[in-house]
Amino acid sequence: MAVQVPKSKPLTIKPSYSYPAEKMAVVTRLVKDRAVVIFSKSSCCICHSIKTLICSFGANPTVYELDERPDGQQIEKELIALGCKPSVPAVFIGQELVGGSNEIMSLHLKGMLVPMLIKERAIWL
Repeated sequence: MAVQVPKSKPLTIKPSYSYPAEKMAVVTRLVKDRAVVIFSKSSCCICHSIKTLICSFGANPTVYELDERPDGQQIEKELIALGCKPSVPAVFIGQELVGGSNEIMSLHLKGMLVPMLIKERAIWL
């Protein structure tokens, strides 16, 4: 039985009234040309679980620990403006915002996470 993988859409950043488009460039730059990116905080146990899950399939995600970066607060504001609530973990697969822990776990339980990772060449079988 084949699993249907949702079609990837290019990352489109919609600026909010309080956060102009020209300041949304950091997240866009950090996810560019990366198969899997996870925005995280080192003290967040849910972030740790999501990183462990994705790595357990053999993926090697690019992880940005916001609490260890000087621009972490700016990145967090951008993630919130993109609709990430809470702001971490925020997972991008194929430069598309997939979502946080609920969305990742839901995809995993439906058997759709691994095919997404394969499609974006984050893992090979």
